[in-house]
Amino acid sequence: MKSMKRFIQTQLFVLIVVLLAAAASPVGAVVEDEAGGRSEPLPSELEGVGITEKLEAPVPLGLEFKDENDRTVKLEQYFNGDKPVILTLVYYRCPMLCGLVLNGLLESMQQISLAPGDDFEIVTVSIDPLETPKLAKIKKQNYLKEFGKPEAAKGWHFLSGKENNIRTLADSVGFGFKWIERRKEFAHGAAIMILTPDGRVSRYLGGIEYEPKTLRLSLVEASEGKIGNAFDQFYLSCFHYDADAGTYSVAAMGVMRLGGSLVACSLGVMLIVFWSREMKNRKAQTAKPIEGNS
Repeated sequence: MKSMKRFIQTQLFVLIVVLLAAAASPVGAVVEDEAGGRSEPLPSELEGVGITEKLEAPVPLGLEFKDENDRTVKLEQYFNGDKPVILTLVYYRCPMLCGLVLNGLLESMQQISLAPGDDFEIVTVSIDPLETPKLAKIKKQNYLKEFGKPEAAKGWHFLSGKENNIRTLADSVGFGFKWIERRKEFAHGAAIMILTPDGRVSRYLGGIEYEPKTLRLSLVEASEGKIGNAFDQFYLSCFHYDADAGTYSVAAMGVMRLGGSLVACSLGVMLIVFWSREMKNRKAQTAKPIEGNS
């Protein structure tokens, strides 16, 4: 009984340590400067340029575009209810930033086991209404060659379209861009959007580099468990997406639930073992013959 008591005390101590560690974790911390933002206004030509997150916002799936083979397509063709979709808004003649965004996505995809066409779709749309399917096809060929997986062609789509459709799509996901006449180029932000299989915005991954683990988990999360494995689901139960850090961080409640479950399971196993031993001892005592007096 003393050993059982010590065991229970030890397990309770472990649970307290887990809870304290979870409470001390910097979950979802947001750091702002003293001014609370930019100290100087944006130039007038950059007003409206940037990324405004619209989580859960629906994408207008009825919009028409031209694919790289000059076929008229609707966005709904890439949303089949099972696979999440990576949306990238770029333009094919961009001198720098768009290439960095697509290169970052490519490098990340090369390091995960999920595959475009099998597990998810990629829809790359030009924000320049003057760009043509011919140019889109060249870009697709170049990226597929660099990817080294020609079978990905079925899952990576390069589109072009009319200005009103481009604007409607960009507005639906909060992608602000503007043509800068004096520079003869578009000003825009750098991000990729992860969309659910039914066409809602699930996650934004900003910048030009996308951590492979974060990309994979974002796709698994957007698919609501339809892709990925059991470990992905377990990981997501203990971690949440930190928009400021741009990655998945430990979730206090998830850790507390995990710690509590482990302690409860350990206690349950030990109680069963202890109960079994007690039953055996009692049976042994009952079966022991009673000696008569001499």
